[in-house]
Amino acid sequence: MGRESAKSPDDSRPFDHKALLAWYRANRRSLPWRENRDPYRIWISEVMLQQTTVAAVIPYYERFLKSFPDVKTLAEAPEGDVLRAWAGLGYYSRARNLHKASKALAAGGFPRTAAELIELPGFGPYTSAAVASIAFGDEVGVLDGNVIRVLCRRYGLDIPWWNNAEKKMLQAFADAFARLGRPDEINQALMELGATVCTPSSPSCLLCPWSSVCEARRQDKVSSLPRPKPRRALETWVWSPIVTIKNERVALVQNSQGPVLKGQWIFPGDFRPSDVKPKKFAARHGITHHDLYVCWPEDKGRWKPDPETKWVPLKDLESVTPSKLLRKVLQAAEGQKP
Repeated sequence: MGRESAKSPDDSRPFDHKALLAWYRANRRSLPWRENRDPYRIWISEVMLQQTTVAAVIPYYERFLKSFPDVKTLAEAPEGDVLRAWAGLGYYSRARNLHKASKALAAGGFPRTAAELIELPGFGPYTSAAVASIAFGDEVGVLDGNVIRVLCRRYGLDIPWWNNAEKKMLQAFADAFARLGRPDEINQALMELGATVCTPSSPSCLLCPWSSVCEARRQDKVSSLPRPKPRRALETWVWSPIVTIKNERVALVQNSQGPVLKGQWIFPGDFRPSDVKPKKFAARHGITHHDLYVCWPEDKGRWKPDPETKWVPLKDLESVTPSKLLRKVLQAAEGQKP
């Protein structure tokens, strides 16, 4: 699709990107990762912003950069230091993938295209497109929740946007915008519009640069678009951890079977799915579509430490596995002591 002939999804109206860019340049928020086009800073911000609000991310972002000011520093840091700096943001697989990818980036430099970045750990379609377009001007569109909402409302798209076919269609729309020139600004403008004006509830339509051409507004469908995604049912799981403490050190094993915290160091013990919610439990924890109940095992003597067991000082537990789940279990175990 060439720049001169770029059309909207209904092929009846040119992409009105000039109004969008003018609005963005006049109204964009001053954010620390927008100070320059450093790919490292942009990458860190984009990973942190997944599942986390801008307001919550800013202090973590600034502290993280003080500890790891460049990709070389991050690559050379122990994983425990990275996890400690990440503590509080949750979704710790993001931090582990960040650390893994930093080693490849420190060795070979930042690829300049989304197609190359997506080969790195933790670089999905969104992160790859965001870093490549904002830092290097790669003409690829970003597609996050904000952009999906803006596009669905702007073009009156009442579609199941979470399905692959519809997502590919929306990605094609976003790519067409990016090819109109200044993909760095266009992508940020679309995200900014969704974050500050075209919000999920109570959007400020009168402040929108597209208010006069918005199909959802014309059809009085702003409140119903985009179509709500069906909620994924919570899975109920039971974990029976064994908390063994000797000389102020606690026994941990690398999790290979649980539905959450995969690959992380946790207390040994079985995980099992359950059709019913236990009536008696020591602790409860919700994480990534899982409702996890902690129930003490009937026979703690079944588990014995082996050479793979890691004995971690209690004071260092949070740096090894920052998840609040382990702290909940440890507190429950302390409360059980006679």
